[in-house]
Amino acid sequence: MKAFRQETARAPMGIVDPCSAAGYDLPDLGTGGLGGTEATVLRVAAALGSRFEITQYQQGRSNRHLSEAGTLRPLQDLDDAQNPAALIVINRWKVAIKLRKRHPATPIFLWLHVYPGRHNRKMAAALKAAGITVICVSETHARALAGFLGAEDVPPIRVIYDPLDDDLHPDATPRDPDRLLFASSPHKGLAEVFEQFATLRRDLPNLTLAVADPGYLRWDTGPVPEGVVFLGSLSHGALIRQMRRALCLFYPQTTFAETFGLVLAEANAVGTPVLVHDGLGANAEIVADATQRVDGHDPAQILGRIQAWRRAPPQVTANPAFRLGRVTGDWVQLLEHAAARHLEMEMVKST
Repeated sequence: MKAFRQETARAPMGIVDPCSAAGYDLPDLGTGGLGGTEATVLRVAAALGSRFEITQYQQGRSNRHLSEAGTLRPLQDLDDAQNPAALIVINRWKVAIKLRKRHPATPIFLWLHVYPGRHNRKMAAALKAAGITVICVSETHARALAGFLGAEDVPPIRVIYDPLDDDLHPDATPRDPDRLLFASSPHKGLAEVFEQFATLRRDLPNLTLAVADPGYLRWDTGPVPEGVVFLGSLSHGALIRQMRRALCLFYPQTTFAETFGLVLAEANAVGTPVLVHDGLGANAEIVADATQRVDGHDPAQILGRIQAWRRAPPQVTANPAFRLGRVTGDWVQLLEHAAARHLEMEMVKST
């Protein structure tokens, strides 16, 4: 008698994005205009596809589509979700609470990519009571969230980093010592970066600042100094090529705190140093090399670091913990455990 192996069915997982303005898919990484959160969701979903049956429910999507990142469906289709093994909700804790009422036996995770505002303090007790685990994207993010929520009624908090593509490495692209790069949405301190760049240019008048704006948010950045070149919205590949050319990623703004800062990690991965304000958000965790951190309030420090890098660019590398392979392993471990818990609950219900 011929032996056969029974394939284990992939556990169904739902990723719920109630924040997106429109549906998104992997090809959007190649056209530009995609935010960092959406890009991260797509990469993680695609990487998990061989282990789990992924369905994404996206706000703003009007059609159903089968993608390498899973089955993509409009958010309202979530009402028809049939007993998922786990649900992952992007950023909106109230949506996670509503889903708990509909899916009392399903493990639910709140995947946070932001720091919650002051009006969200009651989320702690609600999430804990609902048995919802929060996924933060850095240790800094997790500590800040725990401090914000207070000592009582804190829900379980896990850290899984945003993923960095495994194939991002330095190459032989020559660097332009006069070219700096800003590669974030303008609300992330671009007005201050313009002021810092204008001050820097008084001593180094040949400097240029290339600005790659993903274009998903209009923002008043004040006067544009001389030497600024707007690149517009770039595909991910085009942005990486810009990183390879630049002396550094110029990001010493002092007001917008990153929960992770994927462009910082990507720049280091391709050998490009980044200049960030020390002590702000996750900067010190993502940019562990202290020589890449300055006091953004001190123009002399900024000037000194740029002058030093123009003479001898530093050798920088990516943190292996940020690589997609490692991050995928963390998600697999979390979701396999969740699927096992869900199966146990279903077996109890059926007895």
